[in-house]
Amino acid sequence: MNRQRKKLLRTIKNTLILLAGNLLLAFLVNTFVLPSNIIMGGATGIGVVLSKVLPLDTATIVLIFNTLMLLLGAAILGKKFFLSTVASSLLYPIFLGIMQRIPALSITTENPLLFVLFGGSMLGVSLGMIIRIGASTGGADVLALVLHRWSHISVSVCMWIVDGLIILGQALFATSDQILYGIIFLVTESLVLDQVMLLGQSQIQIFAISPESERIRQAILTELSAGATMVQIESGYLGNQQQGILCVIPPRRLHETTELIQSIDPNVFMTVTKIKEVRGQGFTLERRNPHLPTE
Repeated sequence: MNRQRKKLLRTIKNTLILLAGNLLLAFLVNTFVLPSNIIMGGATGIGVVLSKVLPLDTATIVLIFNTLMLLLGAAILGKKFFLSTVASSLLYPIFLGIMQRIPALSITTENPLLFVLFGGSMLGVSLGMIIRIGASTGGADVLALVLHRWSHISVSVCMWIVDGLIILGQALFATSDQILYGIIFLVTESLVLDQVMLLGQSQIQIFAISPESERIRQAILTELSAGATMVQIESGYLGNQQQGILCVIPPRRLHETTELIQSIDPNVFMTVTKIKEVRGQGFTLERRNPHLPTE
C-alpha cells in the first residue's frame, strides 16, 4: 500500500512538472523567441522557418509537425517511444497557440543581449524540467533518433545535424545580428540545460587514507552520525595493503568532518570532491540504522 501511494505521488509530481515545463517553454518562446526572431533549433525552429512561407502561425505548424513526428516515431521507434513523447508533443504547441493569442505576453526590450541571455537561460530550465522526468519534447528529436537508427551515428551527433539544418534554414531569413544573438541564445540554453539535468542532492565526498582508518571510521559513525565505507587499497610505491574511508556528507559539514579526521591523524591523505547527486539509503531512501539519522 505504501509503495502504491509513493508511485501515485511520483506520478502526480511528474505530471505537474510536465505541465509546468511545457507551459514555461511555450511562454518563453512566445515572449522572447518569436518577437525578436531569434534563431533556434527543434520543432519551434522549423515552425519559424515554415511560417515565413505558409499562411499558418508557428504554433499550428509545430502541432502539425509534432503529430507527424509522433506517427513516424511510433512506426520506426516503437510504441514505448510514442507513449513517452505524446504528452509534450501535444501540450507544447497547444500552450504556444494560447500564448500567441494573448498580446500582453509579447514583450520587447531595448537590450537585446539581456533578452537573449534571460530567454536562453529560462528555456534551458524549462527543457531540463521536462527531460529530467524522462519525457521528451518530441518534434525534431524524433528525426535525430530515426537518423541514428538508420545511420548508427551517435544520437548527439544526429541532434547536432538536425538542429544545424534547422538553424541554417532560419539563417536564410535572418540578419547577421539575429544569427549572432541566436548562437548566444543556443549556447546559453545548452549550458543551463546541462546544469538543470545535473541538479540534485549536491553533496561532498571525502576519501581519506590513514593508518588510523578504524578510529576515523568510528568517529565518523558516532560523532558525525554519518555513513562510512571502507575500501581496501594498495599503495603505489611500496605496495602496502591499506584501508581507505569513503564518506559522503552535506556541504555545510565539510569543515567539521575534515577537522575531525585531521584531529585523529594530522598526516592523513585526504581528497574532497563535490558530487552532483546522491541516491540511496540515508539520502533518497530512509536510513536503516535508527542510530544514524538522515541529514
